[in-house]
Amino acid sequence: MSDLARIGALLGLVAGVGLLVVWFRLPRNRRRGLADRVLPYLRDTPRPSRLLDDRATGGVLTSVAAPVLRDLGRGVERVLGGASSVSNRQLRAGGTADVDRFRAEQVLWGIGAAVVTATTGTLVVLARGGSVLTVVLLTGIGVGLGVTGADYLLTVRAVRRERRMLAEFPTVAELLALAVGAGEGAVGALERVCRLSQGELAAELRRCLADARAGANLPTALQGLADRTGLPSLRRFVDGVVVAVQRGTPLADVLRAQAQDVREEGRRALMEAGGKKEIAMMVPVVFLILPVTVMFLVFPGYTFFRFTI
Repeated sequence: MSDLARIGALLGLVAGVGLLVVWFRLPRNRRRGLADRVLPYLRDTPRPSRLLDDRATGGVLTSVAAPVLRDLGRGVERVLGGASSVSNRQLRAGGTADVDRFRAEQVLWGIGAAVVTATTGTLVVLARGGSVLTVVLLTGIGVGLGVTGADYLLTVRAVRRERRMLAEFPTVAELLALAVGAGEGAVGALERVCRLSQGELAAELRRCLADARAGANLPTALQGLADRTGLPSLRRFVDGVVVAVQRGTPLADVLRAQAQDVREEGRRALMEAGGKKEIAMMVPVVFLILPVTVMFLVFPGYTFFRFTI
């Protein structure tokens, strides 16, 4: 047996053992432990930010950078303020209310933008000449753009998530109405819909069920959903479900009415958007197309009179 064959046999043995290990460690082949079985019924506490973790587990760089980021984040908080607005938007975006982490991210965004603008300004000064004041000015502009850009992106994420939830809401409400009409209770209907649905609203309903399993009653858990989102439709939905659960009124009719209200609101929003777009489309028509049309109409007559005279 040659050396090449021995090496091939060894590599094949190693590859076979690796494939067996991968196969046995697949999620479908692993036995679920106690923690995996209990985890769906518990709500995990939010993890602390790793950006602000100054313990020595991350090395010397992390232990040095974390206090600096924390101090800079506190400085940004003193200058900008609005901690309640930031935490509210973080909840609306689907995250946890961690203002310190967001301020640290703003500092990192500002540093990154400052490096980019300072590099660009330095290259421009070296190529075309100029003063150092230009580089300093561009660096300050970069810091401001980075800090405000992070805040703007947080708002964009929150608004986009709420739009997705609003688009999913009529279908989820109809499914809940069907489940309740088939004889399910409120909790059973929520469990069934969460098991069959995917999306942002289904994730929020799963969080409500986790709160209910952790000890809170269903109205309190649903009220937490209304507090975490900034949608009036969801707040009305939660109020209707809470009143129906507490007073024993027919829940299916309430859910169908809520779904119909959201659909009507969506139609009104589309009509309003169409009206605004129609007005915006008048700008190119009036300032671009109409002047060109008038020129085509007037220019032949102007040319005729000029040559006639």
